[in-house]
Amino acid sequence: METKEKKFLTVAPFECAWIKDLKFREAGRGCVSFDAFAHNDVTVVFRENVGSQHYHYKRDNSPHYTVIIGSHRNSRLKIEVDGKTVVDVVGIGLCCSSAFQSYWISIYDGLISIGKGRYPFQNLVFEWLDTNPNCSVQYVGLSSWDKHVGYRNVNVLPLTQNHLSLWKQVNSEYNGDGDEELEDEQTGYDKWGLENFLESWELSDMLFIVGEEARSVPAHKVILQASGNFGLSSSHEDVIQLQQVAYPTLHALLQYVYAGQTQISEAQLSSLWGLALRFEVMPLVKQCEEAMERFKANKKLSDLGETMELSYASSHIHFGGNFCCGLPINMQRLQQLLLTGEYSDISIYIEGQGLIARAHKVILGLYSVPFTKMFTNGMCESNSPEVCLRDVSPAALKAMLEFMYCGDLRIEDNEDFGTLLLQLLLLSDKFGISLLHQECCKMLLECLSEDSVCPILQAVSSIPSCKLIKETCERKFAMHFDYCTTASLDFISLDETTFRNIIQHPDLTVISEERVLDAILMWYMKSEKLCGWEVVNELITNSTLECVFKDRLKLVNDLLASVRFSLLPYPLLKKLEKTSLSTQISAFGDLVKEAINYIECGAATHGNDQNERFQHRRSSYKELQYICDGDSNGVLYFSGTSYGEHPWVNPVLSKRITITASSPASRHTDPKVLVSRTYQGTCFAGPRMENGNICAWWMVDIGKDHQLMCNYYTLRQDGSRAYIRNWKFQGCMDGKTWIDLRVHENEQTMCKPGQFASWPVTGPNALLPFRFFRVLLTGLTTDASNPWNLCICFLELYGYFR
Repeated sequence: METKEKKFLTVAPFECAWIKDLKFREAGRGCVSFDAFAHNDVTVVFRENVGSQHYHYKRDNSPHYTVIIGSHRNSRLKIEVDGKTVVDVVGIGLCCSSAFQSYWISIYDGLISIGKGRYPFQNLVFEWLDTNPNCSVQYVGLSSWDKHVGYRNVNVLPLTQNHLSLWKQVNSEYNGDGDEELEDEQTGYDKWGLENFLESWELSDMLFIVGEEARSVPAHKVILQASGNFGLSSSHEDVIQLQQVAYPTLHALLQYVYAGQTQISEAQLSSLWGLALRFEVMPLVKQCEEAMERFKANKKLSDLGETMELSYASSHIHFGGNFCCGLPINMQRLQQLLLTGEYSDISIYIEGQGLIARAHKVILGLYSVPFTKMFTNGMCESNSPEVCLRDVSPAALKAMLEFMYCGDLRIEDNEDFGTLLLQLLLLSDKFGISLLHQECCKMLLECLSEDSVCPILQAVSSIPSCKLIKETCERKFAMHFDYCTTASLDFISLDETTFRNIIQHPDLTVISEERVLDAILMWYMKSEKLCGWEVVNELITNSTLECVFKDRLKLVNDLLASVRFSLLPYPLLKKLEKTSLSTQISAFGDLVKEAINYIECGAATHGNDQNERFQHRRSSYKELQYICDGDSNGVLYFSGTSYGEHPWVNPVLSKRITITASSPASRHTDPKVLVSRTYQGTCFAGPRMENGNICAWWMVDIGKDHQLMCNYYTLRQDGSRAYIRNWKFQGCMDGKTWIDLRVHENEQTMCKPGQFASWPVTGPNALLPFRFFRVLLTGLTTDASNPWNLCICFLELYGYFR
């Protein structure tokens, strides 16, 4: 394998390039996008471990996938699994080219997708599903067959479920909405680069006077100083006199800086070398010297009229979306110019905040069409060294500028992370910075939580380019409806369309239809505190509908139809029938009567079997309610009956649930005892060290297909007198990140051997679903001899189960 003097990686025949950065974040799931040129056989290998330079997939005995674009003399697409061909198709539009073409290949649990374009799931061309997937592949190798293959702009991207949706939609959505003018601007964005500013008067701030004819050639200080040392001052009147230099020589130098490549005749090569040396464009100096050495060594082939091509020598593949990729521009020097403001031609102010940064118009214009227009179409900013922005966060503006100058999104992961990310998303949308917009979208999806979903919805609901984010947040809200409408009142501020989408979402998950009714009524009245329908009814009784619902009164009838009243208990319906809600809101009264009639007459006679208002929600929970200590109503007992299908069997033995302890299993640390119906005199989990602290715990896994919103739990002391006083009851989804559901400090309830005790779980966390639960001992028990033994012989959980 050899790296030629071009801004790409060239893989020699029958070799393979393995680069440490080319690795999936999650084994078996990832995507690689790249540009490639070849006569045939663009070959990409996916395997568990890195291969050698002389690795070839035909000699690989370990599990791997191989995708070959342009096989059989550039006529077919092939996919091989462990060296055996499983796909060999012709005429599907995936061919190699002597010019660079963009491709992407994704693997997700054995589903291999292949397409054209810079972004995954744009222009999907072919998919194949491996019925026996290799979920361990992680490293990506860039290979070839019998001819050289060139690769550049290689990126490895994560593929979670969120990312699958993101890459399918985010780029097309960003470019797909808005007026025709914006679409025309964005259509050419992929071709927009620093080369567009080569010898352009637009945004230029200095001149070369070249040749005897004194030709004026414009340029940009920040670009020149980031690529060499041109001896420029910080004033706005720099002119560099080059009367002794021919224009083609200067043009070749500037083309090399702005485009990463240039052409020059052998006769002018020495002059180009001298000019590059004068201005310290060292990559070009080196290439000129090497070219001159080759000419000296091979004088017979030398021809003074021969034109040769010089390209910026890249010793590695360029990752990311920075405009400097493939250009002889020093990134550290460029970022330093932003920090110091040197050679700045635009000072950016924020109204009420003062000066924020001294930047460079050409850099802003590279990323943003609106900025380019602002500086070139005769607006006041065109002739002014200052621009003042309104309603912009200083921190977001600084992060945007850092992205423009370094190509990476750098935000500290602190308590303001989410707010700053949202502000940055809005800013990137405002100025049309598509690369930054996509990075913000990806990061928002990765950090999306039940607590952040409402603020995000409020920020993006009116932005067309954020459609995917909006839909993802609406689904997240719907699936955690109880928590999102109880933990805070942020949902009250959602607009009608967004709230309607959530209420009518097919994945709406709620423990009781009464919660849907309460949330709708709170939203109508813009409630300032949590309340139920009883409070709203009392307000209506003592006031008027206009005073209670204000400007949302006209919307009352619309959303009420989304409540499935027939799922409410019959006694509650009869109670609602007599309320002011029913008598003063005609639609409310009609829906309540309809539900009562449905229950009294039955579905068969009512004829509404297919009406969704009379059907259970697809994701409804089953309520398993605490009645008394040691009852048979809990989740662990329910799992022992195969979820109500068979007589009870210990669920640990039937493998419906899994119980583990902080100490190894033994005669007196027996997981199945904890859910048995028989009292055990000695049963404990022993101590262990975790994160430098001593603790003991029992943990329950209710199964990967089940979740519980726990609102009560029961423990039973074994026959010892090691009574617990300080402990936590916790839940989590991944078995690692634990959330406190109830914290006990100096709890005196346990005081007898064999004693039962139960406690409610309250607050917003009681409305979060979890798969794992544990009782974690955090302090000494009353047993002086073994104070860190967690001595309980029974555990039961209650709440809303699915």
